[in-house]
Amino acid sequence: MQKIILPLLLLTLATYQGVAQQNQKPISISGTVIDSESGQPLEYATFVLQNADNPDQVTGGITDLSGEFEVETAPGTYNISVEFISYKTYSQKNQTYNSDTDLGSISLSPDVAQLAEVEVVGEKTTVEVRLDKKIYNIGKDLTTSGATISDALSNVPSVNVDVDGAISLRGNENVRILINGRPSALAGFGSTEALQQLPADAIEKVEVITSPSARYDAEGTAGILNIVLKREKTLGFNGSINMFGGHPTNGGITVNTNLRTDKFNFFTTIGYRYREGPGNGFFDTRYFEPRQDAFLDSIAYDRNIEDRNYDRINRGINANFGVEYFFNEQSSITGSYFYRGGSDEDLTTNVNDYLLNNNPQVGTTRSELETEKDKTHQVSLNYINRFDDDGHVLTADAQYAVDTETQEGFISEPVRYNNTDNTDINIPREQTSETQDQTEYLIQSDYVLPLGEDSQFEAGYRGNFENEVTDYRLLQENASGILELNVNQTNVFDFTQNVHALYSQYGSKFGDFNFLLGLRMESTQLKGQIESELTEEELQEEFSFPIDTDFDNTYTGLFPTVNLIYEFDERENVSLGYNRRINRPRSWFLNPFPSRSSRTNIFQGNPNLRPAFSNAFDLGYLKRWDKLTLTSSVYYQRETDAFQRVQEQVFITGPGGSQVEVIRNIPFNLATNDRTGAELGLLYNPTKWLRINGSVNFFNFSLDGEFNGVDYSQSNNSWFGRFSSKVSLPWKIDWQTNAFYRGASDEVQGRSAGILSIDLAFSKDLLNDNATISLNVQDLLNSRKRDSFTTTDFFEQDSEFQWRQRQLRVSFIYRINEQKKRDRQRNGGEDYEEGQF
Repeated sequence: MQKIILPLLLLTLATYQGVAQQNQKPISISGTVIDSESGQPLEYATFVLQNADNPDQVTGGITDLSGEFEVETAPGTYNISVEFISYKTYSQKNQTYNSDTDLGSISLSPDVAQLAEVEVVGEKTTVEVRLDKKIYNIGKDLTTSGATISDALSNVPSVNVDVDGAISLRGNENVRILINGRPSALAGFGSTEALQQLPADAIEKVEVITSPSARYDAEGTAGILNIVLKREKTLGFNGSINMFGGHPTNGGITVNTNLRTDKFNFFTTIGYRYREGPGNGFFDTRYFEPRQDAFLDSIAYDRNIEDRNYDRINRGINANFGVEYFFNEQSSITGSYFYRGGSDEDLTTNVNDYLLNNNPQVGTTRSELETEKDKTHQVSLNYINRFDDDGHVLTADAQYAVDTETQEGFISEPVRYNNTDNTDINIPREQTSETQDQTEYLIQSDYVLPLGEDSQFEAGYRGNFENEVTDYRLLQENASGILELNVNQTNVFDFTQNVHALYSQYGSKFGDFNFLLGLRMESTQLKGQIESELTEEELQEEFSFPIDTDFDNTYTGLFPTVNLIYEFDERENVSLGYNRRINRPRSWFLNPFPSRSSRTNIFQGNPNLRPAFSNAFDLGYLKRWDKLTLTSSVYYQRETDAFQRVQEQVFITGPGGSQVEVIRNIPFNLATNDRTGAELGLLYNPTKWLRINGSVNFFNFSLDGEFNGVDYSQSNNSWFGRFSSKVSLPWKIDWQTNAFYRGASDEVQGRSAGILSIDLAFSKDLLNDNATISLNVQDLLNSRKRDSFTTTDFFEQDSEFQWRQRQLRVSFIYRINEQKKRDRQRNGGEDYEEGQF
């Protein structure tokens, strides 16, 4: 009997104790999980709460986008642990909690041994949403293996890289390119040419910043693309070798190495590439009235058909060497040196037919051989001090870069046939040379101070000082067959841009509501000086509109930013952003001396250009399900004094002082430009072997302005979309397909047709997953062409342009002590996030 009563009594007491605990008021246990090295919040880390008296009672939760967790439970004694993939588990036993408790920041350290056993999670491109940006972790994109950074950007949602290599964000080309959060010679001093030479393998992630906070440059009315390069942080030696080759002839090799000790981190990237890039173009220009050309000895024609072929050879080498020294666990200093050298050779063959009333008059073949050599050197120094694990950080940067580019062009245009009575047609040969010397200094400091648990203050300064000297010379054949200097086109343009910026911002969190408010002040000095053998009066007459040949303009502006986000839960939020931006004219938009794209087409800068300013609003929504992630936004932007290029017929001075009629492209400030748009992105992972993502962006722009009495006001709708699928096949073979389509659009003086492009790639792992071989085809259908129609008061033109034809490429990657597709969700030593509360 006693054996029965005693267990019943114990059961009754246990039941009573359980009921008593349930009747107690629950308490809250909260905290933040961060990376011990970078201070980064760790999203989706697991917090486990185990009852010490009854181990079967387990509860817990996961961290949100800011690394924070909060769990409700009854008072008692618990064993706690925090787990995150590829990190050492944090645990504490027999912890007694009788009231609401904030555990503060819990730091997790990387588990180097465990990394070798981690299953692949990060090979797909994932998206993270912050208060002021979207972060796309590139992962393993098969189609960009052996490709360039420019190729990789073409696969990022909201971004478009057109057939000329120009980068746009949401259809707007005024986008600022940063490398590791800073202006850099790696991005090509404001152009995008350098991005077409650097390997995509160097990218860790791309930050699409459509609503930049005050911490970022105010430059770029479309927003900012911040390219974050890889930096290994695990102890020991690791690296990779990527070799590739393909058709049309292209090949290269990139070597990445990293050696990390307790006190030092040495990193190196060295690459060489050779590429032949055949392209083509077709231009059919019909003039409303017959015209005469001094080069053709005044033969009349009303139609010009140009059939172009481009044969390009690009050779380039790049090298990046750096070392990071760790004073202690909180502070370090990094020094790095970057070099890029290029030697290009482009041959453009332009078959011309001049017609009158559709009767061929004269046919010529214009050959232009252009060689270009460029060298870039950049030295950077970065210091970072993390005062604690709560985000109290000070960084300081200094950077110096110098770039020299030399271009030479040799132009000849012999006559193929002549159906006129004039037998003296002799188009003079031309020779051009252009040298650009660019220097840039950058100094920057940022300070982040947490205020309490959920607030943060930040302030900083950036000084950016650039100088560019362009020396352009044009020689043309005279009547004696001798090349002589055309002083009307020869010049030196000395351009300086200095920008001082101060900013401050404050962010906080109230429950599920986050905000980040900032104000940036930028003072800009734009200076330009033209040196020419022409007098001031001759210059004004040559340019056909008043210009200042020695200008010094200063602009000071305030740029407020507001970023708000409300979290319904850790998987759903809505955000709102506002920012004011500036678009400063670059040197080639200000240089009034014409550059020649052909004998009858020139581009001419405008020294009278003023900066354009914009105000932009962005409303976004994010929702995550187990297998599906949805991102969406609607946006509106108004830009005043917007730049637009217009085409007009003008006369320039040719050989012997003759007046030659040409089509001039020139930019002007054309009043206002309103942009309204919406975008939607989906990332779907239904099974382990299939990953699908796609996005679509629809936008409208409405231009209001006139020039020289011509009204250029118009409204235009366009859109672009992309689709990507990745299938894991048997035998460790992956198959990826990328498709992109840009819809037709109205332009200022015409219309552009839609563009379709499809990329295809396959890869297979070899040698115990230490190596991967890939095959990819870019522009599978050979359809990446720009078809457009242009009309003015003087002519109409149909054109087709293909920058590069279909390409086939095979690449082989071998990894040394590197695990494939590692997803560690951590940044390098010099990177930290802002605005996470």
